[in-house]
Amino acid sequence: MDVTAILDPLNSAQRDAVSSQAKHLLVLAGAGSGKTRVLVHRIAWLIQVEQISPYSLLAVTFTNKAAREMRARIEDLLGYSGQGMWVGTFHGIAHRLLKMHWQQAGLPENFQILDSDDQLRLVKRVYQTLGIDDSRWPYRQAQGFINAQKDEGLRARHLQPAQDPYQRTMQQIYTAYEEACERGGMVDFGELLLRAHELWLQQPELLQHYQQRFRHVLVDEFQDTNAIQYAWLRMLAGNQVPLMAVGDDDQSIYGWRGAKVENILNFSRDYPDTQTVRLEQNYRSSKNILDAANAVISRNVDRLGKNLWTDDPDGEPIALYAAFNEHDEARFIADRLQDWTSQGNLREEAAILYRSNAQSRVLEEALLRAGIPYRIYGGQKFYERQEIRNALAYLRLLVNRNDDAAFERVVNTPTRGIGDKTVQGLRELARDEGMSLWRAAQKAVDESLLPGRASNAVAGFLALIDELEEGVVELPLAEIADHVIARSGLIDFHRREKGDRGESRVENLQELITACRGFEPEDKALSALPQFLDQAALDAGDRQADAGADAVQLMTLHSAKGLEFPLVILAGMEENLFPHRMSVEEPGRLEEERRLAYVGITRAMQKLYLTFAESRQQYGSESYNAVSRFVRDIPAGLIEEVRLRTHVQRPTSYAQKPTVSLSDSGADTGLSLGQRVTHHVFGEGVVLNFEGNGAHARVQVNFDNEGSKWLVLSYAKLTPLC
Repeated sequence: MDVTAILDPLNSAQRDAVSSQAKHLLVLAGAGSGKTRVLVHRIAWLIQVEQISPYSLLAVTFTNKAAREMRARIEDLLGYSGQGMWVGTFHGIAHRLLKMHWQQAGLPENFQILDSDDQLRLVKRVYQTLGIDDSRWPYRQAQGFINAQKDEGLRARHLQPAQDPYQRTMQQIYTAYEEACERGGMVDFGELLLRAHELWLQQPELLQHYQQRFRHVLVDEFQDTNAIQYAWLRMLAGNQVPLMAVGDDDQSIYGWRGAKVENILNFSRDYPDTQTVRLEQNYRSSKNILDAANAVISRNVDRLGKNLWTDDPDGEPIALYAAFNEHDEARFIADRLQDWTSQGNLREEAAILYRSNAQSRVLEEALLRAGIPYRIYGGQKFYERQEIRNALAYLRLLVNRNDDAAFERVVNTPTRGIGDKTVQGLRELARDEGMSLWRAAQKAVDESLLPGRASNAVAGFLALIDELEEGVVELPLAEIADHVIARSGLIDFHRREKGDRGESRVENLQELITACRGFEPEDKALSALPQFLDQAALDAGDRQADAGADAVQLMTLHSAKGLEFPLVILAGMEENLFPHRMSVEEPGRLEEERRLAYVGITRAMQKLYLTFAESRQQYGSESYNAVSRFVRDIPAGLIEEVRLRTHVQRPTSYAQKPTVSLSDSGADTGLSLGQRVTHHVFGEGVVLNFEGNGAHARVQVNFDNEGSKWLVLSYAKLTPLC
């Protein structure tokens, strides 16, 4: 491959990034600007033009899906297999390092990865051990605390002695949790990164080896990195390894789960010899949509700055609909979706985005009434399903008998007479003796520490696991899975379930065998089973839509990042809903809300609808919120207000008011519906309604701080703001 083949498909900014000779490179890749293409072509450039070995490059991204796509595109561009290249997620790369250097990392050779569900089960065990009341300190609260500390690179011993009861309790749980993980040879997702960072800190010779090995490090979605990920990268790069960061500060929307937008904002300060390239040409959306997105995001102060543009036509104006309430809003959305499909478009090409999961209920009801199939994006995934978790737990016990999470999951699944009391007794024995549940069960059986019936049931389970392993070690992975699933009794167990659920579970177990059959281990010299289990645990952490029939996509704005749809409907564009009421008073959080609006707008390719409700049932009462400031940020010339009819009656929820007509405008008042106004006493508000004519005309205004009020126009002296 020559230089022409690498650079010809690119625009000028993309070429600058791909062929850069700078030591460090920051690529600000706007939405729809071809960032993956730039990453892939940069790798091809380094290999083909600069003669860097493909095994001396480290490319890191955030999801297994993105990593697989990147690897496939690299292979297509280069024309040969990328097997053995260091292309993967942060967690995947960290796991690969820890598997290679398990002794230096202080781990057992067959350490097991805890997914989120297994981690929660372990947290519950810690609660029982410590005698902590979960009604006061919910399990997930402790799980979140542990993960947050690890994201910041902090172990329990690093935390300052706590003064308040919450911090003391959380630190106590964290300490006991770490001890339980050490005993069982288990690591959670946060531990993968934390332990990999400690590997650099505690093994300087090993760090030096990888600094010499990796000639370039390339990182995708850099704006989503958290503290420990960036610390790991900075240590690896040191002062010698060139670092390429690709991301978009305007799409940093995961601060609530630890992402630090400061990492990308301060990159050029941390690496002064950085070249910054802005990818601003958008290949996704119409000009009107991009102009709206630019207008919204320009209100943020803490940003590196860029302006999206396109060679495509202006496209349709952005449609804005003011609904009476959330039910009217949902009906309007359902009608627009029916219009969309009646024009020959696919349902799956349309998405409804919303700020809060609670908004989906009314939307779902409206879609059901209209007979429109829909799918909640990010529903339960394959490796999260109960029957799959159970099968994987059996397989995990074949690899590591001391895997306590796997032991607890299947010790009585299918049911074999081992009750909670027996399991609790094994937990206490394991804790007192400092051993795993498996070893505690062996001890309890050998020394007759359990009642006869329970002892026989436990002994039967131990024998079953040993029998499952006999004769399968040398079999292909799919045959091992087939044998274990059948012999464990899971197939028969689920076949006994009534209805479609049992049949579906059996089909899923059969699909797991198919997945094993198609699995390609990274290292052919090692057993495929532990590699498959590790990959399944990593895949379980991904967020991806289930495949299915043609259906409208419903999702939160956070879930929509990275996706695109010809038709997008942003519902609930109201103050206190979006932006969320808890973010309005905090500048940092409000800026992230605005970035979220930018992400939502730029998901649309052809048509964008914005909807809001003048009244909405929230938290058990009716609220009247102004139209979102993000709508007001969009230039009026880009928006077309949807008017379904000239006059419509107010809904029954306004029965306490006189029956009035809602007009398109206030006739000769100079005001219009949805317009922002200010009053010398009540402050700012939005116009909701008009009544009457002439000197006695009245206007209904929903004031930001005083609520909804009817005012006589001749006395109100309202001043238009826009």
